[in-house]
Amino acid sequence: MWRIDKRILAQFDFISIILLLPLIFTSHWLINEAVPALAQKQLAYIGVATLTFVFVFLLPIRRMNWLIPLIYWVNILLLLAVEFVGHSRLGAQRWLEIPFINATIQPSEFVKPALILMLAYLIHRNPPPREGYGLKDFLKLSAYILIPFFLIAKEPDLGTALVLLLIGYGVLFFIGVNWKIWAVIVGIVALLTPVVYKFGLHDYQKVRITDFMSEKPSYHVQQSIIAIGSGGLSGKSKDEATQTQMKFLPIATSDFIFAFLVERAGFLGGLAIILVYILLILHLFSLSVFSNDYFIKVVTIAISFMIFIYTGVNISMTIGYAPVVGVPLPMFSYGGSSFLNFLLLFAIMENLITFQYKDLYDGRGTKSFV
Repeated sequence: MWRIDKRILAQFDFISIILLLPLIFTSHWLINEAVPALAQKQLAYIGVATLTFVFVFLLPIRRMNWLIPLIYWVNILLLLAVEFVGHSRLGAQRWLEIPFINATIQPSEFVKPALILMLAYLIHRNPPPREGYGLKDFLKLSAYILIPFFLIAKEPDLGTALVLLLIGYGVLFFIGVNWKIWAVIVGIVALLTPVVYKFGLHDYQKVRITDFMSEKPSYHVQQSIIAIGSGGLSGKSKDEATQTQMKFLPIATSDFIFAFLVERAGFLGGLAIILVYILLILHLFSLSVFSNDYFIKVVTIAISFMIFIYTGVNISMTIGYAPVVGVPLPMFSYGGSSFLNFLLLFAIMENLITFQYKDLYDGRGTKSFV
């Protein structure tokens, strides 16, 4: 039975939640203005994600940590199932059909929280020595990162696979690995990059890179740059935002929603949202730096890296400084899977921070609120 303790207010990280609210409200305003039907769906996603947040937050995660390897390997099995019985769309085999309800799931989305939790579990059980992990421990941790990377890249979904790779090795870099190992990896990557480009990429992926390197950006990026430029300092009214209203700006509610934001709210509106992301990233980074708990350390730094990568890539591609890939703006772009994933990670983080002390669990394994 749950017993309430008012001390929960002293441990719960309200700053992260407060910083998420302007992202969610601004996103809903834009999506509702562009396609009201999508805004209604997004509200449903937010409702489901909020309920999931509450449910996960109330779980005794530290007492259930033995489930983490099971969760990880179940997700790997789902990725393997995609390879054999996956549903294909637009030349990519990334989805599994759910029987009887005519719906699909994308297992690669669920691998992100599973991998982060698995790394937290492994590092918590075996913290790095002062000089950082040696080769044996590094290779063991790398295996857990590379297995989902190769399975997702084969779908093909190189964007998601690379994000997973960067998050995984970003965590290891932050936690600590012997510098000689990183030096060898940098050398190997430099040598293999031309070979991977020539033989490892699909034609459409090479086209995206070629378009990015060319002087003239693709049609999508051109329209995005026009929208951003036309927004001026303080933005345009709804009726004057022609790039969005006349459908020149492609995928305005998801991939290119930042361009939509700047057209409506101008340079100042775009700068305000970027500032919110910067504050959120720095706050999560500080939580990781000042914590001695490796569960908290890994989860907070992983979320920080994840938001940094997604935000940096999404905004860069809208202004022509990165190839166009399907990377959403965190907690901002339309879509249920991405929103649910981020809120799930924040729920895990809040749980680990709020209930980090052993006396928050009674002898029967039930939880008391701090």
